[in-house]
Amino acid sequence: MIRAVISDFGGVLTTPLIESFLAYEAESGVRFEDLGKAMARAAEKAGEHPLFKLERGEITEAEFLAAIEAELEGDVHLGSLRETYFAHLRPNEPMIGYMRELRDRGLRMGLLTNNVREWEPLWRAKLPDIDEIFEVVVDSAFVGMRKPDPAIYALTLERLGDGLAAEECVFLDDTDVNCAAAAELGMTAVRFRDAEQARAELEAVLTAGS
Repeated sequence: MIRAVISDFGGVLTTPLIESFLAYEAESGVRFEDLGKAMARAAEKAGEHPLFKLERGEITEAEFLAAIEAELEGDVHLGSLRETYFAHLRPNEPMIGYMRELRDRGLRMGLLTNNVREWEPLWRAKLPDIDEIFEVVVDSAFVGMRKPDPAIYALTLERLGDGLAAEECVFLDDTDVNCAAAAELGMTAVRFRDAEQARAELEAVLTAGS
């Protein structure tokens, strides 16, 4: 029986993240493709993708941006990335409403996000009633691990408490690797594509597990 729903934040409860990055490209003139290549070069030098360290809270946002700027051609400053990103990131109201509905139906609700420590006030502002809908919020930057590390899923289960097992959870995320990790642990994973598809798949899982 499904007793809990664990949802991602960015790209599930918001508009697609790529829209915000493309808006930054349009406003700054820094191509998204060039950002990706710069991150790859920084990752090669450091032995790990700098975004992973950022999302585990091991480096600051300023350190992350400096590492990327060092790999871009010319005198490029990425200081406006955060502001532009969040200016174009909008709440996915149908999914937020559905999460609230699931809570009202008696399901345990958890939010599991890979995020950035300095961004917490901004992303929480996109969902002001987050603590009303979700009884547990696990932010990678504050727990020192990130999806798809199995440990962060285990931590989410532990914080939900009440002896909740992975098999009693449905996990919703817009990234294949994160869904695969959840499924390996025994959760039922739903890959988010759009609100209508996700709701239909979640309802099918909840009906089958009732």
